[in-house]
Amino acid sequence: MRDQRELSSNTLDAYRRDLAQFFSYCDGEGAGSIDDVQRQHARRYLAVLSASGYSKRSMTRKASAVRSFYNDAGRRGSAVTNPFEGVSRPRLDRPLPHALPARTVVHAIETIDPVTPEGLRDRALIDTLYSTGLRVSELASMTIDDVGRDLVTVTGKGRKTRRVPIGRPAQESVRRYLGQGRPKLAGPEAGQALWVGVRGRPLGARGVRAVVRKRMSTFPHALRHSFATHLLEGGADLRSVQDLLGHTDLATTQIYTAVTRQHLRGTYDRSHPRA
Repeated sequence: MRDQRELSSNTLDAYRRDLAQFFSYCDGEGAGSIDDVQRQHARRYLAVLSASGYSKRSMTRKASAVRSFYNDAGRRGSAVTNPFEGVSRPRLDRPLPHALPARTVVHAIETIDPVTPEGLRDRALIDTLYSTGLRVSELASMTIDDVGRDLVTVTGKGRKTRRVPIGRPAQESVRRYLGQGRPKLAGPEAGQALWVGVRGRPLGARGVRAVVRKRMSTFPHALRHSFATHLLEGGADLRSVQDLLGHTDLATTQIYTAVTRQHLRGTYDRSHPRA
């Protein structure tokens, strides 16, 4: 997972915890090696997770971690059977992404007072987030060299790079921040980081979340959802939105079509005389 799929350290840590939790449970059940683990252990484990209040999504991820571990062990000849083979996964309810109305996003951006360095930064940050649909980690890793052009190259999940356009209003917000805000915020440790905190150091993902929560009372991913939904509502094709978001699987992007169908239904209900 680390060397071939190049997954992030956070993802690797999550899988380590999932595997440790499962094998700790199996130890308590008397299974002393990976080949001692049977299908009934897998079923009982999921039942224990459910009784402990874990969500279906968490249970599915934990089961997937162990299933993948045993698949790999089988290929290496370290395990004979996979205890999760044939064990049904919890059926996930797929909640629709929460997209903010376009006027709400624009109003929130325009009401940020660009007088202080923090105001200039926050306005540019949220404007960029909405204009590009970047993930928090992608936005936080931007450098000064990434701006000043119509397209920015970002490195997403699995260290895959993609080019994303930045709208003119966001470019203007960033230009003002670089000229009037960042010089007053940046300290010796800022380096080439685009976003800088009040202590003069690069603003990480946690800092980005704090800015969005303070200015918009929501989370950064809501702006990513809004970016995708508003593009589709404006007529963009699904494949283009997939490329902009950096989704590997088109099925991940298709959830947004449910949001746009909901939008069309609302428009019909409001507009048609016999709705």
